[in-house]
Amino acid sequence: MSELRATLEALYASRSLQHLNNDPLSFCHRYRDPEDQEIAAVIASSFAYGAIGIILRTLETIFSELGPSPRNFIEHFDPQAGLHAFSRFKHRFNDGRDLSALLWGMKQMVGQAGSIHSFFLRAHSAADRDVSNSLNHYTTAVLALDYSAIFGSESIPPDSCFPFLFPAPASGSACKRLCMLLRWLVRPADGIDLGLWSGVSPAQLVIPVDTHISRISRYLGLTNRKAADWRMAREITSALRTFDPADPVKYDFSLAHLGISDGCDGKDMERCASCQIAPFCAQTRLNSRNVSA
Repeated sequence: MSELRATLEALYASRSLQHLNNDPLSFCHRYRDPEDQEIAAVIASSFAYGAIGIILRTLETIFSELGPSPRNFIEHFDPQAGLHAFSRFKHRFNDGRDLSALLWGMKQMVGQAGSIHSFFLRAHSAADRDVSNSLNHYTTAVLALDYSAIFGSESIPPDSCFPFLFPAPASGSACKRLCMLLRWLVRPADGIDLGLWSGVSPAQLVIPVDTHISRISRYLGLTNRKAADWRMAREITSALRTFDPADPVKYDFSLAHLGISDGCDGKDMERCASCQIAPFCAQTRLNSRNVSA
């Protein structure tokens, strides 16, 4: 296992601005003020689903409306103006109402607690092994805010996909985008992640599981599960804790970008041969046997 740890550390060290520029986290790095970065992180992570090119185009559309300070935009956000400005917005099944509800909810969180960080900490316990309970409570609290200014009713209408932006571990969801948000904000600033939130320990984070992380983690033997759910996320995180108990998700960005930016799909033999994790990859070994057969 020490050899795999050394390989993961080398992979972590090989991250580049090219990888960052091909990641929704790049939008947070456009701002210097931590308050702007926090708001940008919530927005960017919320719509980080689907193909990376589509994600980046969606975020470009949103951030072009926010001006030089996302925090200032949130503090002065007017629901009716937002509904008008984003009337043509569409990101897969989320529309302008959902985006406006997100911005309106963030305004309420900041108004109530002073920051998204403080709002999240209302239900966070430093004694918990991980953020499972915290995310359950955070999601419940966000969805319980008053969205009548957006939807015209106290409850979120059934035809809105806004709740999709706030899944919960209790439902079994991997909560990829929320775990990614926490990684960005909680992990120490290292040129990629931001290190803005001191109230949550990096040791409590759970890896954001997407199609790349689930597949590559199976290749490396970090999980045997097939369903990309909360149990898989915790299983992979538990395996990574053996390499770095204080910061288990430090490897997430590098592993994910093997797929996102470097094109790992488990099928390209030439790419597999030059991949840093090839000596430990079950798929590479399988491909080699198939070629030899």
